[in-house]
Amino acid sequence: MTDHDTHRHELVADCRLRAATDLLTHTWDPVVLAALRAGPRRRRELRAAIGGISDKVLGDSLQRLLAGALVERHAHAEAPPRVDYALTALGRSLVEGPLLALGRWAVEHGAELLEAQEDGVGRGAVREV
Repeated sequence: MTDHDTHRHELVADCRLRAATDLLTHTWDPVVLAALRAGPRRRRELRAAIGGISDKVLGDSLQRLLAGALVERHAHAEAPPRVDYALTALGRSLVEGPLLALGRWAVEHGAELLEAQEDGVGRGAVREV
């Protein structure tokens, strides 16, 4: 087995790779991260900035992102209470790196992707006989 084969095997078996790809499996999580790119926001500000997301789904997304150390929650001792959400250094590295690259790709190829999805059976798709 070569060093390349060993590295490829480690990557497939490595739970770190699965953890990283899991960040994109929840539809709204990358959207919430992108909305926080501009800076800290209150929950209602996030909902307004995103649009089309329910409060429950936003709450679930924030909980996952908090648990993954991608977002932090700051409670301010005020009346009425105020809570802001912001990217952590880890979250910013994801938003400014892979998500930014994915966003650029989506702008460049999004029309092609949507067209292929609208066509139903995409070009080169496997058809069952």
